[in-house]
Amino acid sequence: MTLSHAEYKAIADSLKPNGQAFIDGQFCDAADGDKFETVNPATGQVLATVAHCKAADVDRAVVAARRVFNAGTWSRAEPEERKEVLLKVAQLVREHTDELAVLESLDTGKTITDCLEEIGGEVPKFFQWYAELADKVFGKIAPTGPGAMALITREPAGVAGAVLPWNFPLVMAAWKIAPSLAVGCSAVIKPAEQTPLSTIRLAELMCEAGVPDGVINVVPGFGETAGAAIGLHNDIDTVSFTGSTEVGRMFMRYSGDSNLKGVGLEMGGKSPFIVLDDARITDDLIEHAAMSAFWNGGQNCSANMRQLVAAPLVEEFTARIGERVKAFKLGDPLNPATDIGSMITRDHKKMVMSYIQSGVDDGARMVTGGDSDLPGYFIEPTIFQDVTPNMKIAREEIFGPVLGIMPMQTAEDALAVASDTDYGLHATVFTQDIDRALHMARSLPCGTVSVNGFSEGDIKTPFGGYKQSGSMARDNGTEALEQYLQTKTIWINVADA
Repeated sequence: MTLSHAEYKAIADSLKPNGQAFIDGQFCDAADGDKFETVNPATGQVLATVAHCKAADVDRAVVAARRVFNAGTWSRAEPEERKEVLLKVAQLVREHTDELAVLESLDTGKTITDCLEEIGGEVPKFFQWYAELADKVFGKIAPTGPGAMALITREPAGVAGAVLPWNFPLVMAAWKIAPSLAVGCSAVIKPAEQTPLSTIRLAELMCEAGVPDGVINVVPGFGETAGAAIGLHNDIDTVSFTGSTEVGRMFMRYSGDSNLKGVGLEMGGKSPFIVLDDARITDDLIEHAAMSAFWNGGQNCSANMRQLVAAPLVEEFTARIGERVKAFKLGDPLNPATDIGSMITRDHKKMVMSYIQSGVDDGARMVTGGDSDLPGYFIEPTIFQDVTPNMKIAREEIFGPVLGIMPMQTAEDALAVASDTDYGLHATVFTQDIDRALHMARSLPCGTVSVNGFSEGDIKTPFGGYKQSGSMARDNGTEALEQYLQTKTIWINVADA
């Protein structure tokens, strides 16, 4: 049940966020006592001071994670036992949805409605789904002659590191933690320095659910300190990272400079929204076009900022999406009537505004949007018309509420422009012709193609990118387990009877 604005503000006023690290089942400060502040981006006010973990703290967390892994308390527990504990985690998240959603809204500037949907719906579903998979990871027996038996088994990789982004803090935590713990790994989690609070609280709930001490550890800090220490640690077996392509490159280097740990990467995007000439410009299409670009304030790696529209439909499309976007309400994220919250930081707002200025300077026509006079770090949802493929706003990831409309003469033109990017994460295609839909889906070099609606799939479908949007690893689906498992062959010579 959705509460009122006043009720959410009351919850916010009652919260006392804990910014400490969570290591080996205990809250603790950083070893050197260093701290930083996390700020509510909708107001600019400080929410909490947070432990600034560095290499010594990461090492303490890894030691705890390795100790419990080697002891087998979790890693060699009956899979049904792990399942029951993770199901309890899901239940506790549901019971604390309002608290967690308000905490995350305050820390991120995300709307309370988005936080409620993600934390009340998606997060517990991830823990439940992977809990149910815990006792369904099977090995194989390879065919041999009568003189041998070949067993192919799956074992947990060991200690898993996870480095999270700031745009979907608790959802991304669930994406990494649920599958890694389901198969028996221990985990060391670094939340983004901008948004650590909900992940720290999740670790406390997981301890309450019965996750053994040392299995889940949260080390808040900065990328150049805690993040680098995770990437370079010689006793972390695999790392899953979601964030920018620039930082993803660093984790590849960290692996090479340390123990050649496995690295799963889910990174940036410049995803197209393609409207072919046989599509009908319906309210549904316009809603998907608007939400694909402006959901979460455009702070989404799969946001469909490049909207490639068949030339005969551009005028109608532009008019209708302009009207839809003007109806978005910008404001207090704790108000359930708010549609778009704030940018994550002052510096991020400044960067997004520089992209908007570059669009103007390069000759694109701004239909609506621009800066906001609200306190905090707000930007009005912005639409550009007459965008060309060589413009900066058409080529670089903006990560803000900026939509560019690009007229296309043919489907093949749209395919060429959509494919001409370093990224390959997501695409949306609207058409009434199933043959054209399949042709576009098969031809677009990206990890997810959504037809006649913007969607990233769901928990059952793998999510990740081609090219510089990701590595071969995938989040979600049964494929996510691969990041946290290793394969062992057991060859048994069989004596004659």
